[in-house]
Amino acid sequence: IDPTKYKSITSGYGVLLKEQGAKGLFKGWVPTLLGYSAQGACKYGFYEFFKKYYSDIAGPEYAAKYKTLIYLAGSASAEVIAAVALCPMEAVKVRVQTQPGFARGLADGLPKLVKSEGALGLYKGIVPLWGRQIPYTMMKFASFETIVEMMYKHAIPKPKEQCSKSLQLGVSFAGGYVAGIFCALVSHPADNLVSFLNNSKGASVGDAVKKLGMWGLFTRGLPLRIVMIGTLTGAQWGLYDASKVFFGLPTSGGANAPPAKA
Repeated sequence: IDPTKYKSITSGYGVLLKEQGAKGLFKGWVPTLLGYSAQGACKYGFYEFFKKYYSDIAGPEYAAKYKTLIYLAGSASAEVIAAVALCPMEAVKVRVQTQPGFARGLADGLPKLVKSEGALGLYKGIVPLWGRQIPYTMMKFASFETIVEMMYKHAIPKPKEQCSKSLQLGVSFAGGYVAGIFCALVSHPADNLVSFLNNSKGASVGDAVKKLGMWGLFTRGLPLRIVMIGTLTGAQWGLYDASKVFFGLPTSGGANAPPAKA
């Protein structure tokens, strides 16, 4: 993305609308939808699996004592798998959005990418994607669990079990939104790397750092990402817990840890 052309969020919207019209705002929506749907299913599903798996290995006493480590390990393990599901669609999406004339969308973009770079080209960005997504997901789940627990402990004057389902879902959204802000901060440099590598054929991480600079790597596009990721993460937790409520399951986070055995 040309930084001299897109100087800020406001000017970026203006340039995009002027050159492509309103439809430009939805460019690449199909690979985005498919990629992040697959990633989300793997992320949340495998997180629940690995959280229980590591808790069972640790045993009740150590699972309660080192619960944050279990959140971190479970979420990291889940994201290793989830990023593999996301990577091909992310590669197509970035090219469709940032390379004018590359393709109209997934239907013509995917075969064109495979033809030009081979099937492995779909996973060209997997390492920086792991670098972006694993810290992001670790922060997302561990901070959410901690924030929700603190909200029930300090901000809500009654136990979670006595709260209405609507209040519990509100807590899930609020906790998710705050967690999303932290996620954006820790994952933003790697996000810029992924975009640069997918948009620059043959480029390396060193090329990205040289081109963007360390300051640009950490701050370029950060305000928009904070708003986007905060809202997205809050909505994800809200929808995830709403589905759990629908199926008669408890909402996520906030449960009191079982007392350690003497």
